Parts: sequence; structure tokens; C-alpha cells
Amino acid sequence: MFRFLLFLAPLFLLIYCNRDLNQAAERKATHVYKTDCASCHGATVENFVERDWKYGSSRLEIIRSIGGNFPGGEKHNFARKMKEQEVQQLGQYIIEAIVARKQKMITEGAPTNGTYTSQGMTVQLDTIARNLDNPWGMVFLPNGDLLFTERTGKLWRLTPKGVKTEIGGVPATLVESQGGLLDVELHPQFATNGFVYLSYSKFRDSADVRLSTTAVRRARLEGDQLLEGVDIFTALPYSNTRYHYGSRLEFDKKGFLYISVGDRGDQDANPQRLGSDCGKIHRIHADGHIPEDNPFVTQKGVRATLFSYGHRNPQGIALNPLTGELWETEHGPQGGDELNVIRAGKNYGWPVVSYGTHYDGRPFTQLTEKEGIENPKTYWIPSIAPCGLLFVNSDRYPAWKGDLLAGSLRFKYIERIRLDGEKVALREPLLKNLGRIRCIAASPDGYLYVAVEEPGYIFRLMPK
Repeated sequence: MFRFLLFLAPLFLLIYCNRDLNQAAERKATHVYKTDCASCHGATVENFVERDWKYGSSRLEIIRSIGGNFPGGEKHNFARKMKEQEVQQLGQYIIEAIVARKQKMITEGAPTNGTYTSQGMTVQLDTIARNLDNPWGMVFLPNGDLLFTERTGKLWRLTPKGVKTEIGGVPATLVESQGGLLDVELHPQFATNGFVYLSYSKFRDSADVRLSTTAVRRARLEGDQLLEGVDIFTALPYSNTRYHYGSRLEFDKKGFLYISVGDRGDQDANPQRLGSDCGKIHRIHADGHIPEDNPFVTQKGVRATLFSYGHRNPQGIALNPLTGELWETEHGPQGGDELNVIRAGKNYGWPVVSYGTHYDGRPFTQLTEKEGIENPKTYWIPSIAPCGLLFVNSDRYPAWKGDLLAGSLRFKYIERIRLDGEKVALREPLLKNLGRIRCIAASPDGYLYVAVEEPGYIFRLMPK
């Protein structure tokens, strides 16, 4: 026993020494910020929040800026009197302080009467449904009824008069972690064929392990039942993880169905490997067969449904009604959430290129751009955890018309994005502290609806 303790002693000593070094570096970072940085950037990093980052806002770029690695930065070189670990801790300190400050600002900005004012618009919340269990996807039927999913495996129809009815015939789903019944979409000719599309976490048992993947089922809605259900897409390979399913569905003007699939947590095996369906955007016909002009359809060893690749976890896709282009938001790791325009055959970089880091602050790549990889149109640091994406195409919201609305799970708001072509010209937080935004949809009569989880609500935004 004594020999065993002697064997462990150096290990314990190393752990305690590393802990002391980390704590010392953290204390140094706090001291340096307060003495050298706060006079310009604010005691609570307020001057870093709600601003444009001139030299980049990723952890790596912040560290470079601390070291004066920008034009005219010679007098900004605080790194000369700091060790490398202390510089890294200062960058991490700034990011964490920004997150805390931003969360406080959002909470303080929440109204108490359900009225929200933005640049040029004021809206009042109208509660459509409450006490829901993780509402995830929404779509409107031509008659104005709302179909929405709950991640726990239920599909509901809600009439304009508030009558709520459960729809039968949904597929069995694996409701664990981020899995369950997810998005819902209608066929462009739903009025004549009645086809509804559901994305969900499909499972199968292999030996003693239950595996899951992202699948899409098409079924015909008749009354309050889904009939003739068939899976028209199943992402391969299955995985034993329970997250990063992606799962957004969107039809374009030609009738192609786009499907987002996350990397399932395996960043090394899936996003850049064209033989895997994971970490990709897929394009298929409405009945599941593969378009002849898909970018990789003739290449051996490549999944023929692939439209783009190099994605982490895309949980927002929306069609620009003016250009017909597909836009997408995806979750980064710690930092590095992205807004992209999705084009055929393009590589969007994960994990070769990213503005994010590991959750413990370690960089997993030194690259934020690379030849042959598409750059995001904007990125978020700190991460907002984007989910749900919609172009506003209604005259009921004149100040927002043409803008993108991106939901935030982390900061519980919607970000309004004004575009100048493909350039982001303005970003404004809306509906601060409303809740974890899961989905945004537009009704046939032009009103915007927002699904919020924890607690589960669906709100209609009434212009004032």
C-alpha cells in the first residue's frame, strides 16, 4: 500500500501544481485586464458588447490582438510582460466576461408587459399555446391551422380558434438528449397531395447498443392521422451519440427538399468525409429520389444526396424569397456559430476552419479561413446557439421586411439580420429574454410565430 501511495504521489503533485499554475494565470489575467484594459474597454467589458470587432472576436484573434498583432498595435503589446499561458487566460477571461455581461443586458432589457420595441417596429406578444413540451418545428396548413412538433414525439394541429388536436401516425423516435421528433414541413403542393414531412431521430439496436440517426418521413395527412408513412431519407452511419442531429427541412422553388444533418459529435470522421451523410446539407426530390444534377452524384464512394459539407450542427435553414438561395445557421463549439449561404458542392470548413474553440478553451485549429473553404457571412462570439431561421416576407412588418430572423437558444432572443446583398449590414437583438427560441414561422396571413422551449410557448407577434 505504501509503495502504491509513493507511486501516486508524483501524479498528485503534478495535478496540484497545474491547478496552482492555472489559478495564478487566472489571477494575473484579471489583474492585467483591470489595470491595463479596463480604462478603454470598460470595467465589465461593456465596450466589447454589441459592437463590431475590427480585428476578430474569436479566442485566437483576441489573443493576437492582445499581443498587438494588428496595424498600429505596437503600443498595445501587453503580451511582452506576460507568459503565454497568461495571455491565453486573458483571452479566455475576456470571452467569459462578455458572455456574463451580455446575459445581464438581455435580462435587464426584458419588458414586463409583453411589448417589445426595435428599430422601426413595436410588437406585442399574443400567446397562442402554452405548457408545451419542447416545441421544435412549426408549419402552417393552407387553411391557417398550425402543425407543430414536440420533441417528446408528438405532432399537433392547432386551429386559429385555439382547438388543439394530436395527430396520429407519427414515427417512433428516440427521445434522448437532443433527439426526438424534430422539424415538420409541407409539400409545395400539399393542397392537392396532403404530404407532410417529419425529421426525427431514428433508432436501431445493434448487439447491446442502441444507435440513432437523422431520418425524414413522408406521410399523407388525412383528418387527424398520418397515413402511408415511409422514410425517404436516412442518414448513414448510425451513431451511439444522442446529439447534433441537425434536422431542419426546407423546400426550394423547384420542389427540391433540403435536409440538414449534424456531425453527430464525431468531427474527425464525418463532416469532411464525403462517404458519410453526417455534417452535411442534403438535397433530394420530394419522393426521396436523387436529383441528377446533385454536385457529387457521379462520384464513386460519395453519398449522392450531398449538396454541401463541412457543417457542425445546422439547426436553421431558410430560403431567400428574392434570390432563391438557401441560407443556414449552425452551432459552433465554444464560439464560432455561423451564418452561411449554401451553394452546391461547397465545403464550409468544419473542423478544419472555425472561429470557435474546445469547451475548455483549447484551440482545435489555428485557421479561421482557408483556400477552397467558404467563409461565413457572419459569425457569433460568444455563441448564441442559433436555432430556427426565417426571412421576413410580410408587409405586416415593414421595418423588418427582407431581413433574416435567427433564434438564439443561449441568450433567449431573436437576432434580426439586415442584409446588403450577401453582406451583413445590421444585427439587432429582438424579444430579449423571451426564452430559448427553437423555431420561427410565418402564417398564410403574414403574421410571425415564435416557438419557445422551457417553458413551452408559441407566441404570435402582433405589430403595434
